[in-house]
Amino acid sequence: MCRTTAYYQHPDERLIAPVIYLDHAATTPVRREVFEAMKPYLTDEFGNPSGVHGVARIARRALDDARERLATVLGCEPGDLVFTSGGTEADNLAVTGAALHAIGEGAAAPLVCCSAVEHPAVLGPVTYLGGLELPVDRSGVIDVGMLRAVLDVEQDRVVLVSVMLANNETGVVEPVAEVAALVHELVPGALVHTDAVQALAWLDIRTETASADLVTVSAHKIGGPKGVGALVARSGARERLSPIIRGGPQERELRAGTPNLPGILGFATAAELADGERGDATRRAGEQGGRLLAGILSLVPGAVPAVQGAERLASILNIGFPGVDSEELLLLLDQHGIAASAGSACASGAIEPSPVLLAMGLTSAEAKCHVRFSLGSSTTESEIDAAIKAVAQAVEHLRR
Repeated sequence: MCRTTAYYQHPDERLIAPVIYLDHAATTPVRREVFEAMKPYLTDEFGNPSGVHGVARIARRALDDARERLATVLGCEPGDLVFTSGGTEADNLAVTGAALHAIGEGAAAPLVCCSAVEHPAVLGPVTYLGGLELPVDRSGVIDVGMLRAVLDVEQDRVVLVSVMLANNETGVVEPVAEVAALVHELVPGALVHTDAVQALAWLDIRTETASADLVTVSAHKIGGPKGVGALVARSGARERLSPIIRGGPQERELRAGTPNLPGILGFATAAELADGERGDATRRAGEQGGRLLAGILSLVPGAVPAVQGAERLASILNIGFPGVDSEELLLLLDQHGIAASAGSACASGAIEPSPVLLAMGLTSAEAKCHVRFSLGSSTTESEIDAAIKAVAQAVEHLRR
């Protein structure tokens, strides 16, 4: 278990209270074991794995070892891994890389599709490429019937379908295996991509993404460092991608640039730790999340969870507080040392309502009342109890 202590920084620079960190879906603290694995390659073993001399060979062996270790956790071959600067780059490589390759092969108007609740790292390139967003139901689960209809009509154009494994704002688990089976049946030439960044700590990626051609993962959501991620590009899929960062031949000529060796080693270590602790971590998060939800619902009149009846990660709880602006609530909670968010960290500070919640059918006013609480390995029951009390008091204050 990773334990960390942070403190709330008051505007007058006084450290006044320990932070109760309930924003693990945004990022997680680097685990001590991860830092220790990285440290030698930040100082003594500093070689470039692409070189040919002894210093470089030490780095190359470490890179190959990390690739094999991470591949084992992800259930892929070491040669399937393309290391990137993070989940955003890996998502862009999957979406844009598939479209660029299709264009290079002579496709006039290749079509990329995704669910309407994807992370901006997928929605951004899909929108830029003139792609198609597929609707979801009230819980945020993709409409597989609509996907079938699109594939029937556009089968000659579709080159990629992207559906995330677990949503970063609501925790909803998408039917990736069902989507992959449908795409591979109706459009055998299309690739299936899943963004598994949020799911890596909580679901067995080996089985959950086995049917996907392309899988995105990232280190900093599982106790690893920021600035490193990977795209699993299984055999056959690699040949249907074009690089988006060109230069050297690194990463099977799909991603040029000197590898972030310390980050990659930290990633492999964090993934192994998360893999070994997943059962206990999920059980604990389920108990704590249930305690948090029950406590808030009992003390805050009208509070409502964003998701009811659909499978979701135990670690993410999205709750609406009618009559309360989420930004005001978050600011008030922050003053009491409670760290939470209104949705994706990439959109923090934005005053617009969450596109994920809007896609699920909420009105703009309803969406602006929602807050995401996300748990991690360092969360304790006492922190959950303190958070329940603080949320209830903050909502009561704002409603007055």
